Amino acid sequence: MKFKKPFLIAEISANHGGKISNAKKLILLAKKGGANAVKLQTYDANMMTLNSTDKRFVIKGGIWKNYKLWDLYHKAHTPLKWHKELFEFAKKNKIEIFSSPFSEEAVDFLEKLNCKFYKIASFEMNDLNLIKKVAKTKKPMIISTGLANLSEISKSVKVARKFGCIDLTLLYCVSNYPSTNYDFNLNNLEILKKKFNCRVGLSDHSIGSNISCMSIVKGAEVIEKHICLKNVKTVDSKFSLNAKNIGKFKKDLDAAYDLVKYKKFTRAKSELGNNFFRRSVYAIRDIKKNEKFSKKNIKTFRPELGLSASHYLKILGLKSPFNIKKNSPLSKKLNKLI
Repeated sequence: MKFKKPFLIAEISANHGGKISNAKKLILLAKKGGANAVKLQTYDANMMTLNSTDKRFVIKGGIWKNYKLWDLYHKAHTPLKWHKELFEFAKKNKIEIFSSPFSEEAVDFLEKLNCKFYKIASFEMNDLNLIKKVAKTKKPMIISTGLANLSEISKSVKVARKFGCIDLTLLYCVSNYPSTNYDFNLNNLEILKKKFNCRVGLSDHSIGSNISCMSIVKGAEVIEKHICLKNVKTVDSKFSLNAKNIGKFKKDLDAAYDLVKYKKFTRAKSELGNNFFRRSVYAIRDIKKNEKFSKKNIKTFRPELGLSASHYLKILGLKSPFNIKKNSPLSKKLNKLI
């Protein structure tokens, strides 16, 4: 994957609310808002967990408290029978579409749809067998790193590269829904980029665009954000961006990128007109030809109309080649003396 500005992934997840028509609306809004790609999640509940009544399979806290795992995934999944239609719909509307597979079977399924790249979800990044399976497709891979320490990330990266992944992106992620400012350490982006020598980005579960924009400044090239429809409440909608606000979100990202897009020291053309407010060297009394310049006859003032104040120290003690009237700026021709 190659791109200049931040690559925005609009994650649909469970926000279709069980209706394929809602999934299509989200794809259209993502396209209209300037997202670069939309992402699905490819699984059914049986790929995720056991349909167990054991209390250990019940979520203890957070926004999904008291859900049995199987019930949550059954409610949230994007039916496999929708995928082909949604892939074709996205292609027709000229926006990239890809998915997060949650099992080997899901990878095989997506390969038949010619999925162009893959994402490993944070909770699956320790499933090295799944990473191996995706890596062997030789397609670009995005790995989300929520919960993981550097040792765990190293293992995942090693397996990905060993089995064929060349184009790798690591997403810094806070697996807390929704995430707050206090959950983040955006220096992690620089650490990941330096240690693993790959593209980095952010999987953002916070509210608003502030964290994503700050991550751009810290080197993120890919931003993933869940999107939802305003009047469709789902298990993911609490930490998702209203799809109608994607355009503003994308503009915020691009504005943040514009602050750091140049890698060399530069100056804005718009500020150059303010040279007027810099200082020049002025005569504070009449100076005769061959008289030496001293602190008694020259001083620096605004505006910069003649010899730059940066030459003041160099010109002290030199003889003036011509007469200069009091309150006049010293001529730039005096540069020849220096």
